[in-house]
Amino acid sequence: MRRPVPPSPPRPWRRGAPAALALAALTLSTAPATALPATGTDAGTAGHCARQAHLRVPGAEVQRTACLAELTTAGTVASGHTDPADWAGLTSKDLSVPTGVPGIQIDGYFPDTSTTNTNHGWNHDAQFVIRLPDRWNGGLVVAGTPGNREQYANDRAIADRVLAQGYAYAATDKGNTGLAFHRDGKAPGDAIAEWNDRVTQLARAARTVAAQRYHRPPSRTLATGMSNGGYLVRWQLENHPELYDGGVDWEGTLWRADGPNLLDFLPRALRAYPVYAAGGEGAEAARAEMHAAGFPAGSEFLWPYHHKVYWDLTQRIYREELDPGFDGATEAGTPYCATGTPACDTDYDYATRPEEVRRAVAKIALTGRIGKPLITLHGTLDNLLPIGRDSDVYARMVREAGRGALHRYYRVEGGTHTDSLADVFPDRLRPLAPCHRSAFTALERWLATGHRPPASGTVALPQGQDAVTLANTCPLHTRKTSGTPS
Repeated sequence: MRRPVPPSPPRPWRRGAPAALALAALTLSTAPATALPATGTDAGTAGHCARQAHLRVPGAEVQRTACLAELTTAGTVASGHTDPADWAGLTSKDLSVPTGVPGIQIDGYFPDTSTTNTNHGWNHDAQFVIRLPDRWNGGLVVAGTPGNREQYANDRAIADRVLAQGYAYAATDKGNTGLAFHRDGKAPGDAIAEWNDRVTQLARAARTVAAQRYHRPPSRTLATGMSNGGYLVRWQLENHPELYDGGVDWEGTLWRADGPNLLDFLPRALRAYPVYAAGGEGAEAARAEMHAAGFPAGSEFLWPYHHKVYWDLTQRIYREELDPGFDGATEAGTPYCATGTPACDTDYDYATRPEEVRRAVAKIALTGRIGKPLITLHGTLDNLLPIGRDSDVYARMVREAGRGALHRYYRVEGGTHTDSLADVFPDRLRPLAPCHRSAFTALERWLATGHRPPASGTVALPQGQDAVTLANTCPLHTRKTSGTPS
């Protein structure tokens, strides 16, 4: 449960593989942290980590500081300063791992009453990690995690690269984790609302810690993240643009009280897919219904996996968070129930649910009113958050809010929700991590020089490239597509 917040100016879940692959603004007055022993190479000695004892994360209840010879996963896996289970399945096997980034890592947590995050044996939520490289470029990157993963989930996909570029990096577990995240909070929507508060809280705290470490505040603060982490980028730039200079949104989740949102297209998939998979005379009509629900033509080869791993679980746990009354006392529904079963999520109809459900979604909803530059990228074959029901809609929301000049939107041909699937289907899919890196570079140039990134459009799937090249390069050469803003 969240502590009161003063006003201010889809890893693979450990508790459920294989389904695990599915998916606060506190004041800066410094409360004394419970300092745990420093660990790691050169801890407490003179040299590149000499000032680590002076670093205090504002508002942290507990922090542990370590001096490390390597802050990227090339070193933190062996030293125990990351958790590969947090980021398993999110990247392709061929994504490069940079090295040569010594510095300081701070692990800790902010006051919170929920206990789903077991990292470090703390059994305490609102955990964070802050990494401070010796060779600092003056910038800070802040991220929330995808799905309901913990604070190390972005380490391979995002942190490795930005640390190698010289950025300080901070990430949060969002204040609740795992398949039962919906138990947190007092009212529907509270658990997701806490995610936004925790990113705001960490951004403020990490800026202060960077100033302690480098004797000046960050010259640039950027928000980024994938899936639920991309949603957090959108929300932060809409609601706290004063904290950031810009952001990169990697297939962020769209929440709108009037839809579309995942509670209206996932039940349609749960109803139609079994009919399609069974074959027979109803199969083609069911395929058409899948396409009408937003799942693109040409993505049929991904449907069996998503039906098994993503759609049912995601629908049930997010519906429980936002509409717990639908199934009465049952928690998170009945897995894979057939249509016609009482209180079955397969038959869930968001449009007919009581107004209180829309109020819960409105608590976390997006508006498109971004206040700083944002680059969005989304795979055209995303089968958890279909592009036509998510980022296509969000791009339109940004334009309609009069903020189109602050936005670039790249539809990445052949991209899907998790990059590990590109290893399974290398002839049909491409990883999105290199496209994220290219978008991040484009944002840097946009902010530094005013040079606008390539026009919004579709990034074509290149032909004839080997897997290693495709896993590490993604030029943002775009072609205009119908309905895409320039």
